[in-house]
Amino acid sequence: MLALALSCGGPQKPAAKAPATREFPMVEIPAMITEPQERAQWLSLHFWEPFTKTDKLYFCDSTTVNGVPSEKLEQQVGLFATLLQQLPLPVGQEAMKAAFGRLEAFQEARPEGNVFPETSALISRYFYDPNSPVRSEDLYLPFVSRLASSGLVDEQDRGRYAWEAQVCSLNQTGTPAADFTFVDIAGKRRTLYGIKADYTLLIFGNPDCNACREIMEQMAASPEISALIRSGRLKVADIYIDEEIDLWKEKADTYPREWINGYDPAFTIRTDRIYAVRAVPSLYLLDEKKNVLLKDALPETVLQVLPAL
Repeated sequence: MLALALSCGGPQKPAAKAPATREFPMVEIPAMITEPQERAQWLSLHFWEPFTKTDKLYFCDSTTVNGVPSEKLEQQVGLFATLLQQLPLPVGQEAMKAAFGRLEAFQEARPEGNVFPETSALISRYFYDPNSPVRSEDLYLPFVSRLASSGLVDEQDRGRYAWEAQVCSLNQTGTPAADFTFVDIAGKRRTLYGIKADYTLLIFGNPDCNACREIMEQMAASPEISALIRSGRLKVADIYIDEEIDLWKEKADTYPREWINGYDPAFTIRTDRIYAVRAVPSLYLLDEKKNVLLKDALPETVLQVLPAL
């Protein structure tokens, strides 16, 4: 009786017995789908279906989610995030919608279970945490938007998710980046859209940021990136958005001279939420018209993409 009370389902109808723990059930891709990209897309859209079937009752507690040990479920969330990053953004966003639908449907059918809260928390951490190596606000947006309005979420948490959804909606990939005014190292007021180049790498950084210095050194060590900057096809704009302007000025000469280095004099970027800078460095790659090509991208992603421009 105790095991039944802790299981993922209620006693509404008889169900087949199942072991207390199991491996994460993987979906089988239909054999007729042979093209690798199509297989990946199909997998992304159906990834959570076997895990969220309600025909059997599996054990749930603080370390087990629908029969799957928590650490193994976390591994699958990481795999899911990695898979989605390899797909076109619209496909990945549809996969996130499908994931939410499956998790929500399971929780409604088995309200005593922990599938929805535990899996949602992992998805939030992997896709939204600024320290996550697979974070993506673009992919997280359709999921967190549903969390913000779901009746399965506490009202207080819905408010937090609504804020996260607002943050993720800023400067989405494929949309025009928000313009802003900054003051460069010479004291001249400039705008983002006043920078003329085929590509603009926008960096929100800090002179005391070790990761900022590392990407600066790695870019300088790349002959391809250096050539892009010298040719004028790529402009790098490093913008300081914090309040210690005097400290920034003292260390401004540590930035490469060929970069555009400046600061936000009115602190509007941070306070008015023009950009969601949750950690530095925060990197945006923009095209000639200042449309977002990469949003809050990982440094290794930027270093991989730039030489191919």
